[in-house]
Amino acid sequence: MDIDIENLLNAENSHIVKLQEIVKKTLEDEELINQNLLNPPKEILTRGQSVSDKVARFGGSWAFIISFFIILTIWIIYNVTAVKGDAFDPYPFILMNLILSCIAALQAPIIMMSQNRQEEKDRKRSENDYLINLKAELEIRSLDQKVDLLLQEQIKILFESQAKQMEILKKIEAKL
Repeated sequence: MDIDIENLLNAENSHIVKLQEIVKKTLEDEELINQNLLNPPKEILTRGQSVSDKVARFGGSWAFIISFFIILTIWIIYNVTAVKGDAFDPYPFILMNLILSCIAALQAPIIMMSQNRQEEKDRKRSENDYLINLKAELEIRSLDQKVDLLLQEQIKILFESQAKQMEILKKIEAKL
């Protein structure tokens, strides 16, 4: 009887050791993921990147559209109502068209630079999402391993108890 209790305790101890190994392995796997998520690399912007972000932020805002509309309205009103000699850009507004074309030609590549940087940020964000999903998958695998181990141990205990019950029944049968 003492041997049976000792065997059960040893089996329980080995079971606990296996569970601890699974937890330890899971923690080691997650450590790198946690480090990447908690300490993302700092973004270092060059002066040009900073300027392109500011230009894109302002160029794509209502403040830019409204202020630009006001400037163009003042430009047109002044050049239409001014005396012939004082108007610096008379009616087909060739100078204004040239300035608008230059602004558009310069603003487009600057906004594209900013969009490229935003795309890089989105890529890094998707990498972080992937790492979070990977972490969740590792957790699920760990839980799956723990459940499998528990089931194996329970089945083993059931077979052992069934075998002991059969022995007891055989002893009882032999006595009868």
